[in-house]
Amino acid sequence: MRYCLALDLKKDAALIAEYEQWHRDIWPEIKKSIWDGDVTDMEIYRLEDRLFMIMETGEGFSFEKKGAMDAANPVVQKWEELMWKYQSAVPGGKAGEKWRLMTKIFSLNDSK
Repeated sequence: MRYCLALDLKKDAALIAEYEQWHRDIWPEIKKSIWDGDVTDMEIYRLEDRLFMIMETGEGFSFEKKGAMDAANPVVQKWEELMWKYQSAVPGGKAGEKWRLMTKIFSLNDSK
């Protein structure tokens, strides 16, 4: 499956640069937790302070399962707490909600 998600960053050039640096040198435990959750590929793109994530997952992936795994992993919790320094919730989300799932509205291959 492919999922697309959005998140905003704080509108601060220095913080955005730091956020990008953290993602160039992501902790190995964070990579492992992503793979362990059956995420097979992940890319994050940025336009100004808006982030867009594309996540490819295997059949065993679910947001509920990944959320439970993350909640039980102290290293992931430390990473998430650190990332809140840079992140702003997308308007309209639930309290504490970070990445918001986007709705696909067009596919070139589906429109044949």
